[in-house]
Amino acid sequence: MIKELLIIMIASSLVNNVVLSQFLGLCPFLGVSRKTETAAGMGAAVIFVITLAAAVAGAIYYYVLTPLHVTYLQTIVFILVIAALVQLVEMFLKKFMRGLYQALGVYLPLITTNCAVLGVALVNVQKNYDVLTGVVNGFATAVGFAIAIIILAGIREKMEFNDIPESFKGMPIVLITAGLMAIAFSGFSGLL
Repeated sequence: MIKELLIIMIASSLVNNVVLSQFLGLCPFLGVSRKTETAAGMGAAVIFVITLAAAVAGAIYYYVLTPLHVTYLQTIVFILVIAALVQLVEMFLKKFMRGLYQALGVYLPLITTNCAVLGVALVNVQKNYDVLTGVVNGFATAVGFAIAIIILAGIREKMEFNDIPESFKGMPIVLITAGLMAIAFSGFSGLL
């Protein structure tokens, strides 16, 4: 059991990185990766939301939707769970971490519509993961997102001081960098 969970953790965070191999969650990945501190804050918020969403969505799916034979409502229920969790994170950050709340700006509510969060809940159901395995998968996926966004933020901070051709400045060089990161992360596929 522990070996399987470890394989799921490595696969979800590195081999099948949600951003760099599945291309989910690109909006906050590209939008919040200007500064490392902001990227780390977004990564922490996503870890919290995805982990809790995986736990709550898995529990609701297996203990409410399945016994009532209404599994066709899974997407609607998962979106409601995710929206509620994001609201909790937003209220917490607004009250206790004002600077991070302002730095994340519009991207914090976008976690609600972040397809990576919903994707994890749906993948957990698709792969028939029990609640514990789903939470491990969700946590590892979110850690993979955090790793990718923090690395991109660090690279973007260094690129500010580079002489980049005018046509590549801004988002073009960020997309090229993200593509190169995706190629580099594909090297992890040999692990499993």
